[in-house]
Amino acid sequence: MNDACEKCRREGEKLLLKGEKCLGPKCTLIKRPYAPGQHGQGFRKKVSEYGRQLREKQKARRIYGISESQFSNYVKRANMMVGNNSENLIQLLEARADNVVYRLGFASSRAMARQFVSHGLFNIDGHKVKTPSIQVYEGASIEPRKKAMFKETTLNSAITWLDIDAKKLTGVVKHLPVRDEIDTPIQESLIIEFYSR
Repeated sequence: MNDACEKCRREGEKLLLKGEKCLGPKCTLIKRPYAPGQHGQGFRKKVSEYGRQLREKQKARRIYGISESQFSNYVKRANMMVGNNSENLIQLLEARADNVVYRLGFASSRAMARQFVSHGLFNIDGHKVKTPSIQVYEGASIEPRKKAMFKETTLNSAITWLDIDAKKLTGVVKHLPVRDEIDTPIQESLIIEFYSR
């Protein structure tokens, strides 16, 4: 299941994997609001607690575009950090360089942002970065290396943990996000329960 639209259909909700297309009338989930595959329109059986946890974990992986091994490593790191494990997990995922580039409005989707970062199109604190999973920190500045490629950017006003200078095309991490500042539609507590089994 490589197609982004099929991933949204599998989860039964918009994961915004294709950026603007997901918000318009051409969204595949609007046309076919059922799971992909031969039996997608058939009877849906009741989902067990394990099934709910698994679906939530898969949804988070698909939203952030990371592999199973990377994701389990994030869960391990979140469990070792001080504080609430589930909030630590969502903070680690949000503080990835590719996600920050996406949140700053330089890319219309996380997949596009990941490609930009892996091609070395962005600097973090003046240093070229080619690793999408690198963690940003409070006070870090993010800017494109070739500003002519990025004519403009818009920061969603709901994202309060980032700041951007639209003229200079420079973003700053004001502070690492807390759960109330993150609009990602996942229940991270179910993910922690899944890995605690």
